Amino acid sequence: MGIAVNLVTYLGGTLHLPSSTSANVVTDFMGTSFLLCLLGGFLADTFLGRYKTIAIFSIIQTLGTGTLALATKLPQLRPPPCHGSHTCKQANGFQMGILYIALYLIALGTGGLKSSVSGFGTDQFDEKDEKEKAQMAYFFNRFFFFISTGTLMAVTVLVYIQDEVGRSWAYGICSVSMFVAVLIFLSGTKRYRYKKSLGSPIVQIFQVIVAAINKRKMELPYNVELLYEDTPETSRIHHTDRFRFLDKAAIVGEGDLERNVGPAAGPNPWKLCPVTRVEEVKMVVALLPIWATTILFWTTYAQMMTFSVEQASTMERSVGGFQIPAGSLTVFFVAAILITLAVYDRLIMPLWKKWKGKPGFSSLQRIALGLALSTMGMASAAIAEVKRLEVARATGASATTETLPVTVFILIPQFFLVGAGEAFIYTGQLDFFITQSPKGMKTMSTGLFLTTLSLGFFVSSLLVSVVKSVTGGSNGGQGWLADNINHGRLDCFYGLLAVLGVINFALYIVSAVWFRPRKSKPAALQMETIVNGSSTAENKC
Repeated sequence: MGIAVNLVTYLGGTLHLPSSTSANVVTDFMGTSFLLCLLGGFLADTFLGRYKTIAIFSIIQTLGTGTLALATKLPQLRPPPCHGSHTCKQANGFQMGILYIALYLIALGTGGLKSSVSGFGTDQFDEKDEKEKAQMAYFFNRFFFFISTGTLMAVTVLVYIQDEVGRSWAYGICSVSMFVAVLIFLSGTKRYRYKKSLGSPIVQIFQVIVAAINKRKMELPYNVELLYEDTPETSRIHHTDRFRFLDKAAIVGEGDLERNVGPAAGPNPWKLCPVTRVEEVKMVVALLPIWATTILFWTTYAQMMTFSVEQASTMERSVGGFQIPAGSLTVFFVAAILITLAVYDRLIMPLWKKWKGKPGFSSLQRIALGLALSTMGMASAAIAEVKRLEVARATGASATTETLPVTVFILIPQFFLVGAGEAFIYTGQLDFFITQSPKGMKTMSTGLFLTTLSLGFFVSSLLVSVVKSVTGGSNGGQGWLADNINHGRLDCFYGLLAVLGVINFALYIVSAVWFRPRKSKPAALQMETIVNGSSTAENKC
């Protein structure tokens, strides 16, 4: 977090990259970090197990932060300082190559850690033991406390060190911290509990799809009882009429029932899948419209870590004799999340229970609130940028290094609205994907959630590139996303995101109305859902 939240100022101020390029480097880095969580989860589920995955990828992340510290320390790995506003030399290919190696080593390490560390924590407790189940709750409370503490330290102390002491010192602190963490983690090797990997649900999904495609020319039997099923009665999912093409994976063809030998005894799962497995895949497919319409929120979120930080860097940030680092404005995210969750827990939930008889908003309602608040946040950002540009033109500011006589606190509404939206959509997405994902594919809830974050950042990069190209910025003109944001029209870009947010919200409402939620689970399964849900909440932080 300490690297991502203030990286855009380093790319623009030290490496002299254009504004849009700096934003895309950050969003590509964040998107890749979350996308590689899928790789980490696959390796942990299929080959390495969680312990080895954590050990290997934490070492990779430590190497990445160490490389980044060196890249920001050695003068040979950055261009010379600017001499006047028109003589800034951009970082060359070699310098950018070293930076990319550092960032993507960190992204790779992050992917392995995020996918496994919380799950490995749950492995240390026996869910069948009531005492240990209670201890697990304390574990997560402390776990999230330290995550929150780390986030606050990142956006305050680390960002301040980066701006006022030196980037290499701040990244060096990250490296040393990771190295110490790896040693502490390895010291418990003999005391840990280890659970056997059960295989990746991604493979199971592809098995159903491949089997259905291979049997696409076969006719479905009139009686669904003729479809293949070998799942124990207590764990079966009854056949549904949705997405009937996938049912063909359960058609028994010639030679399909020939048994494999060895540990994988049974029909070849790439040729024949039981009805329960097919229904699990159908359940995942039914989640995709909701999944797709939540991606844009994280595109909006990405702007708070890129262009909003660039905005702040040009504005008056002094409070008394202290100047707030531009990257530290993201602390308002944390404040917005804490305030929103407190108000929701202590005020909204009791009132909602009295009025509707339900203990709070449903997961779909919380997602809707998050999408609405993020759209309002982009509208607020556009208004604030109009004011900032008016001041820039009135004062004749030509360089982004000039401080404009306008307070940075006019940006607080956009940070607060998107932050409050994150509080709702984050908990809503987790709740939705955990409770609506099939029980036999529990880790899919984590994967679906993380891919919305990843794709949100990648969509941001794509949108920035398209807007820069269409509005003329790539052909020497200024365009909306000019190299110098004082010469661009960032307000129009924010306005575009607000319009896209309105359209996306309408599509979300249609998807939410179409979606048929699973029936309520028994109390015992609800507790299991809560436990498994807690283990995924770490991944985004």
